[in-house]
Amino acid sequence: MMDEVTIYTDGACSGNPGPGGYGAILLCRGVEKEIVGAEASTTNNRMELTAVIKGLEALKRPCSVNVYSDSAYVVNSFTLGWVYNWHRRGWINNDNKEVLNKDLWMRLYDLTRIHHVTWYKVKGHADNEYNNRADRLAVEAYKKLGQSAQGE
Repeated sequence: MMDEVTIYTDGACSGNPGPGGYGAILLCRGVEKEIVGAEASTTNNRMELTAVIKGLEALKRPCSVNVYSDSAYVVNSFTLGWVYNWHRRGWINNDNKEVLNKDLWMRLYDLTRIHHVTWYKVKGHADNEYNNRADRLAVEAYKKLGQSAQGE
């Protein structure tokens, strides 16, 4: 039987593009794990995608995963089937242009072939404790990145 894992994710950016961070909180059998990172020049959407990717990459074997994100961009791409159409069309969108963030979409698509993922859209900056915590992790990550760059 597959382990059931819950992952709360968020990405944040100061400017778009600008310094950004991501946070993911994994919950499994009463254990919590935080995953955090930052990039010096990125976009909010790239950080939202990266948060989910890093959360799924942390899993050591195929799992049943519930992903909670406040990013309609990420969640709708799967629940409305956009990502499957992009994949089928060679990562070309309906405007016959290459899908933005193709590198991340390809990686995330591959990870969803390993794990059984169910997607949940949560309201950002509301009353969801774990989503708020993932947001704080993401913001702290890019702020810390900025502080370390200033200290060099």
